[in-house]
Amino acid sequence: MRLGLPLLLVSLVAAADEGLRRGLTFHASFDDGFDARLSADAPACVVRAGSALRPPVAGPDLTRLPDGRFGSCLRFLRKSSVRPEFAAAKSLGYSSLDWSATVSVWLRTDPDRDLAPGYCDPIQVVGDDTKKGFIFLEWSKDHAPRHFRFAVRPLYHLWNPDAVGWEELPEVRRPMVKLERAPFTRERWTHVVFALDRLNAHDAPPKAHLYVDGRPVGSIVGHDLTFGWDPASLKLVLGAAYVGDLDDLAAWNRALTPTEVAALHALPRGVSSLHP
Repeated sequence: MRLGLPLLLVSLVAAADEGLRRGLTFHASFDDGFDARLSADAPACVVRAGSALRPPVAGPDLTRLPDGRFGSCLRFLRKSSVRPEFAAAKSLGYSSLDWSATVSVWLRTDPDRDLAPGYCDPIQVVGDDTKKGFIFLEWSKDHAPRHFRFAVRPLYHLWNPDAVGWEELPEVRRPMVKLERAPFTRERWTHVVFALDRLNAHDAPPKAHLYVDGRPVGSIVGHDLTFGWDPASLKLVLGAAYVGDLDDLAAWNRALTPTEVAALHALPRGVSSLHP
């Protein structure tokens, strides 16, 4: 029992925790190293060195620090080509027929002071070809303050039939959620969750939702979100041009509900409390 909570509230919290365990397929706490604590795929964290993959090591670009949101965290010290990645085909439950998934992460950075010029993607979901699909959180490159965005780009010809630049497309044609001002600072952790709901399905309209600090802030609707990835190729990629901290990365093979996201945000020990 959690001390100090009324019995009814304890029961409600326990029920919420049990619900969040359903479909939890991946968790990297970074408390004991770079590898995931829980994964439906291989738990190893790797970085690319040319055509080879190797375990990450602490250095001038990337390290682990003890002052995370929950325990230790990753710190990306400068813009570089070091991008930790995890196999995620099973963890994200990708299906060419009907795909739902959720990714949760805590971030700490000041985008306008810490990030180098250019796009910055703290989280990417990639497959065998970005023209077959590409999902990412990003900070824009040319705005002041920089916009925070969540994009779900399906098959290339669906979102960009004229083959123009991402910023050249009218915003209404871009499958994204945009926040012109988002609560990121060096002093506090910001919780970001995105949920994919029925992508690739033919009997329901696909949707994707963005949550910040436990609250819904926007959805992607009205777009054809059909992907063409090789199901075995999915990866979670971290820290593309990111400078700042990242902690408690987790994934589910289903779309969490708004109530579940709020409960996830409120977990006092983070996702570690949901599994051994």
